[in-house]
Amino acid sequence: MIPQLKPPALETKYCAMGPELALKEGVIEGYASLFGRPDQGGDVVSQGAYARSLARTDRPGGAVKMLWQHDPLHPIGVWTEIREDVRGLYVRGRILTDVALGREALALLEAGAIDGLSIGYHTVRAEKLAEGGRKLLEVDLWEVSVVTFPMLPEARVHAPASPADAALAEDLATVLTEARSLIA
Repeated sequence: MIPQLKPPALETKYCAMGPELALKEGVIEGYASLFGRPDQGGDVVSQGAYARSLARTDRPGGAVKMLWQHDPLHPIGVWTEIREDVRGLYVRGRILTDVALGREALALLEAGAIDGLSIGYHTVRAEKLAEGGRKLLEVDLWEVSVVTFPMLPEARVHAPASPADAALAEDLATVLTEARSLIA
């Protein structure tokens, strides 16, 4: 009998996509995680928590996977961009309609039956919070899934922006962050 190898258990966090979800040729984008916001389990992700993990995605086999409901046997697309910004973990990807489950996922997303994103990761460094939960300081991101039940309702997927809109949004976020630091 061949022993069954079990991969290490991943932790997961969910984010809602929201009513403004719009899919253009199977492309979705939004935030899979928001910094400084407690999720329903009481955990808070710190800005910079994904940096080391994302730096490793350039190596072969290092890509963060797009899965269906955290199932490693069911990839449904590819993430074409994953980055941290001042708000959180931004993701943009394409659901593959050549894959049967990708077509199903896309139909469910378009109908509003599925409205969540969830991250699968291992905690590298965290601190206990006095009010319960953890402050996640560093995580090793493995996958971002399309899921049924979101855990962080404030995070949203939205219609893909034009490059000019994306640059403007990034500039505004930077200006707001600088303004907050001047006020503090």
